[in-house]
Amino acid sequence: MDYERLVKQMARSNPLRSAPMTRRDALKGIGTTAAAAGMASMMPTMGQAADRELAMLTWDGYVDTRVLDTFTERHDTAVKYELHTSDPDSVNKLRAGQTNIWDVINLNNPWAREIMWPEGLIVELPRERFDPYFEAMLPMFKPPYKWAMSADEEHLLGVCQRVDTFDFVVNTDKISAEMGKDQGWDLFHDPAMNNKYGILAYDNWNIMHMCMGAGIHPFKDKTDEQVAQFEATARAWINGAKLISDDFNALNLAILNGEIDAYFSGGTYSVSAARMEGENQLYHVCPNSGPADGKGGINWIELSSAVNNPDFHPGAFDWLEFILQPDICYYVGTAGGFMLPIGQLSQPDVLAKFSTDELNAFQWDEFDYRIENSVEYDVVPDYDRLYDIYTSALRDKS
Repeated sequence: MDYERLVKQMARSNPLRSAPMTRRDALKGIGTTAAAAGMASMMPTMGQAADRELAMLTWDGYVDTRVLDTFTERHDTAVKYELHTSDPDSVNKLRAGQTNIWDVINLNNPWAREIMWPEGLIVELPRERFDPYFEAMLPMFKPPYKWAMSADEEHLLGVCQRVDTFDFVVNTDKISAEMGKDQGWDLFHDPAMNNKYGILAYDNWNIMHMCMGAGIHPFKDKTDEQVAQFEATARAWINGAKLISDDFNALNLAILNGEIDAYFSGGTYSVSAARMEGENQLYHVCPNSGPADGKGGINWIELSSAVNNPDFHPGAFDWLEFILQPDICYYVGTAGGFMLPIGQLSQPDVLAKFSTDELNAFQWDEFDYRIENSVEYDVVPDYDRLYDIYTSALRDKS
């Protein structure tokens, strides 16, 4: 097979490339929190915003032409958008005053509850309108679902859709799926793997996974001893990697060409396009166990929220309900040629839209297993300190 051609055909979607929020991020804008939270506690006032385009800050699963064109057709509203460079970058845009530009924001799970709602950057959703959608979703989203609610569970902050874990990828022609699950992150400590794996240079995910490899819970405070364990793991893994790239297509190609047998960080989103082409030896492994409350995987969830725009666009709520419709759910789950699980797959009419090959592409048969063996993506304490260690290890790679 012409693997170069195959990789060029693969879409370059990127729902995960964001930095986790840090304590430093959380403190930014704190001086305006109280006043802003008071504003956000009120339902928005509808102005003349319906006469303008609906503006979104989003990951690219929601800008598939099938999604945008259908929304415009059904709601007579055009949509403009900007794709994130990272979750915190877009949050900081709202903090800097761009709430008067954007109407909808789509981010990974901690941001609405932990930052945007307390700082008054988003508005609450009417529960009578949106709770029924949560009731019909996968059991993990049963209302009141933690990440969609304010800390006091009084306010609904957004709707959930794309969801999965992000762990590592193996070539099952070389490493069996069961071996990968059983060894978990110890796989990358195995001397036999030296120079036989790659690293997808998504720094935030690598830091979380290096915590896992060091036997440390990524989302809990760390002692100096644990930080030292992290540094030892980071340096060993970086030095043992044959290939480090920020392009998962390059890593998939390296597996297909036999240059490497595995890579981290990775998951169904990074291999689904290749699996749709029949390359099922590219396999997303979620470890059977790990140091995060006994779990070895990390579960991410995307949440779409309505921005607290002073000229609130009523189409924001329409959009949030629109993307939950069965036909649109399918478009979101297959956007850009990528196959990703969505919360609405519990609904028979949504599940029926996905072909057997599409379900296989995101390893749907193991979805429940992955979620059960994963901890939810959250704040990484000491992230700045770990990041400095990680980047130093990259510079010093021998």
